[in-house]
This record gives sequence, C-alpha cells and structure tokens, in this order.
Amino acid sequence: MKTLTLLFFGLLLCPMPLPAQTAEILLHNSADALSAGKDDYAVSLFRQAAAVGAEQAEMFYWTNVEKNSAAAPRVVHELAVYYKDKRNYDKAYLFYKEWLQYYPEDVPGLVACAEMQLMRDEAKDALVLYRKVLALDADNLQANIFLGNYYYLQAEQKKKALEDSYKKIASPTRMQYAGYRNGLSDIFSNGYNKAKGYLQKVLQLFPSTEAGKTLERIMILEKEMN
Repeated sequence: MKTLTLLFFGLLLCPMPLPAQTAEILLHNSADALSAGKDDYAVSLFRQAAAVGAEQAEMFYWTNVEKNSAAAPRVVHELAVYYKDKRNYDKAYLFYKEWLQYYPEDVPGLVACAEMQLMRDEAKDALVLYRKVLALDADNLQANIFLGNYYYLQAEQKKKALEDSYKKIASPTRMQYAGYRNGLSDIFSNGYNKAKGYLQKVLQLFPSTEAGKTLERIMILEKEMN
C-alpha cells in the first residue's frame, strides 16, 4: 500500500508531458491570430509550425497570408532563417529573395541573400548583390571583404593564364612582349587595383591579417609593374 501511495504522489509531482502540437493546429491558430490582428502571436505560432512542418508552413505562406499585410514579410523572414539554420540554402535563398520583394534596400537581407548564393556556388549573382549592398552602405565589412577577395582571385587567374600563354612562345617578338605587358597592365587596373581599394576599406573597418597579407602581395606586384 505504501508503495502505491508513493507511486501516486510521484505521478502527481511528475506529470506526463503534453503531446506537441502539430503543424496543422499551429497554422490554424496562426490564421485565427492573423484574422484577429494579433500579428506577434501569429508569427510566433508560425515559427513553431515551421519547426515541426516546414513544407506545411511554406504552403500556408503562399496560400493563406495576405501579401500586402504587415505580417507577410515577418513570416517570410521566419522561413528564410529556418532554412538557413537547416543549411537548406536553396530554400533559404528563395525566401530571402522573397523578403527583398518587400524590402529591396534592406542591407542585412541583401547580405543574407548574397551569402546563400555563395553557398549555392552562384558567385556572380553574389557579386551583384554585394555591389548593391555597398551602394547602400559603403562601410559594410562583409561586402568589402567579398569584393576585395573576388577581384584579387579573378586577377590571379587571369594573370596565370596570360603568363602560361606567354611562356609557350619560344622567341617572343617585341610586339608580343608589348601585348603581354599591356595584358598585365589591364589585369592590374581592372583586377588587382579594384581589390586593393576594397581591401584597404576592410583594414579601415577591421584589423584583418588576411586582408593585410593580400594587400602586401598587390603592392609587390604594383612595384613589379612599374
């Protein structure tokens, strides 16, 4: 009897956990909250729904959320962050891009979208996005780092290709040598020099050792060119 009594009180003190709500219930309640104008509560419920049923939450956004409502971009942002955290970069990019439909000049949104494109091996599109970031915020550290490294690596590749091609000429003429030097000059002007500007900005914003080393290599090349 004593054992049964202890068991009874043990159950009272340690109640069984309630079953987790399904995505359907959470989204239904989110819809009710949106209708009642309780956006904060609706978004909170939507966040929970995405965690247990992301695809259902997506469909809810596309079919149940008024796109001109104040809650719409908040819901989109929840999906973008959820998929980024899950490393589903295709879906994260889709929803960051959707976010930018609402706020096309939002710098954090543009940076996040560019990050997703890098993870998707879409460097050229990331370049466009980071340029837009700098047009809005010239001191954005992440954009300056990316553009500095991008132009530096592009210049390195072009320089190597030019040098490899020139080395294949057994006895270059003066005209061929002049063409080679002009090619190097063009690569420096349109590649290394652009990288130099962005990396100098990086060092103004943050004491980056790597940016400093890259700048040193560019300075050495500049002396060689002259």
